[in-house]
Amino acid sequence: MAGNAEPLSPRAKLAVTAGKAAAAVSRAAGRGSGSVIGGRVALKLDPDLLARLATHLDVVLVSATNGKTTTTRLIAEALRANGEVVSNALGANMPAGITSALAGGSEARYGVIEVDEKYLAGVARDVKPKAIALLNLSRDQLDRAAETRMLAEKWREGLAGSDAIIIANADDPLITWAASSCPTVVWVAAGQEWKDDAWSCPSCGGVLQRPAEDWFCGECGFRRPTPTWALSGDHVIDPYGSAWPIQLQLPGRANKSNAAVSAAAAAAFGVDPKVALERMYKVQAVAGRYDVVQFQGRDVRLLLAKNPAGWLETFSLIDGPPTPVILSVNARSADGTDTSWLWDVDYTRLAGHPIRVVGDRKLDLAVRLEVAGLDFQVCRDFDEAVATSPAGRIEAIANYTAFQDLRRRVGN
Repeated sequence: MAGNAEPLSPRAKLAVTAGKAAAAVSRAAGRGSGSVIGGRVALKLDPDLLARLATHLDVVLVSATNGKTTTTRLIAEALRANGEVVSNALGANMPAGITSALAGGSEARYGVIEVDEKYLAGVARDVKPKAIALLNLSRDQLDRAAETRMLAEKWREGLAGSDAIIIANADDPLITWAASSCPTVVWVAAGQEWKDDAWSCPSCGGVLQRPAEDWFCGECGFRRPTPTWALSGDHVIDPYGSAWPIQLQLPGRANKSNAAVSAAAAAAFGVDPKVALERMYKVQAVAGRYDVVQFQGRDVRLLLAKNPAGWLETFSLIDGPPTPVILSVNARSADGTDTSWLWDVDYTRLAGHPIRVVGDRKLDLAVRLEVAGLDFQVCRDFDEAVATSPAGRIEAIANYTAFQDLRRRVGN
């Protein structure tokens, strides 16, 4: 383990105290958890605070376009088998939020930290992680995030020569390219449902060939590495060929993929796959995702989908027709204000479902659904959408801030 926490300097103590006070004021004012503003205040007083707070921790960083909050939670649950964990479990994944999370971890042994893709290399320099889990890269928030190939290149450059063990999804060519500059990589065959951002070779720009589950570039020879861990149906295959059953309360293939990566990450810290996967079963929901709530006398399952890859995975796990579906899309700063990604989502997969549409950008979504040839109803708000939905459990799918709006409305 990294060791016991050393006493903080007076400046660092002041920064932590001021950050916690700012967070408390934010919570009292009803403006959220306060983790971001608290971290900003703390870092303003001590710009090196994040590095100081991590010195005693064995840290694993988790980054991806989709699945990082869930995977962070699964890894944290697995590592608790060996000791106390501090984690930014609610998803505040930029340096300020991470700093706030670590400020409460003086007694922890492990730090399990979700990191926004844009900040990964910088956070890795600060906290000197023992391991970094890289899951996937796909188009997301086009008005603030770099194009996926550019982001993979930034990761490749920023992580080059890292001392960390990189746990990387071998089935995503962009992840493979980013990780292949690192000396120690554990390759996991975790799957890749969404492939539309990975048809060109990140090494030379040539067209990737994709026979079955394999992929390679016929021009430069860049290819899928041989994995040592693999997701196989409902099992994780470890490097010794042993198959360990995945029994999750979280739904869908994507969460089995997250569990496979999490098991490989936990193994890097000495946690047996059997123990790790058994502990993951405890996770029923992640920051409200997958929760089934009661609202207006109806069962409503809350699902988050922020980008085309995420919507594709979500469509695969909802109950079939005629299950009613509510779709909600916003375009606030935390979502990205560019909604052109709606046209990349295959909404025809919702054929046969009674659909209700709400959210700030419900008319944008309505146009997309009309072009897809679907029957839907635009509603004034979530209350009307629930009230007009046919009988049965409702699947409510929303992007980031729309999801938070739904959670507040149902009291989740």
